[in-house]
Amino acid sequence: MVTTAFIIIIIVFSAYCFYDKSKMQKYLFHPYSIKHHGEHYRFLTHAFIHGDTLHLGLNLFSLWMFGYAVEEIYYVNIFIDNPLNASDEERMHAVKLARLAYIGLFTGGIYAASFTEFFRYKNIPSYSSLGASGAINAIMFSFIIIQPFQILNLFFLPLPAWLLGILFLGGSYYLSKRKTGDPNTDRIGHEAHFWGAIYGILFTIALKPSLLTHFFKVIFNR
Repeated sequence: MVTTAFIIIIIVFSAYCFYDKSKMQKYLFHPYSIKHHGEHYRFLTHAFIHGDTLHLGLNLFSLWMFGYAVEEIYYVNIFIDNPLNASDEERMHAVKLARLAYIGLFTGGIYAASFTEFFRYKNIPSYSSLGASGAINAIMFSFIIIQPFQILNLFFLPLPAWLLGILFLGGSYYLSKRKTGDPNTDRIGHEAHFWGAIYGILFTIALKPSLLTHFFKVIFNR
């Protein structure tokens, strides 16, 4: 249900900003305006707007692909001691906790993905970014920690989730270090991708620390 709500909000708000470009400029992530004009709402609002329909479609597909499984299955099971024998009351309570945790994962991923870019570009008026990639990467890497051997596709190449995660983190970190902040060159928020993913890992482990031990046991005992 929470994933569905996020999808609807993103579609509606993005479409509204497609129609009125002045609103897109008002709500996108602009570190200079946050620092010099106190427009702190941009830390959150930028995640619900996208630059074009391709950007929107790719992010919605990723949210659909990972969000429902994390919210409705894996996070629910985190809050149940014995999922196979749980009572209806225990499961309903776990569902409520899972939804709250999932909201924390999504919104926390937005902020985690934004802070390093804020400090790096707060005095550069030309820099801006937008999109839900940071939050979606938090969800994706939460999924990877819980299901490290789930097969995922990288350009139609099937890879275990843990290996895809390592490649993604390494690539994002490398590209973020090469980024200059020039809006006419690389406009992809590689730092946002990296720190959103790191937040997703840490948040999930904080919810259930035994997942970290399980992750490495699965990797090395496979």
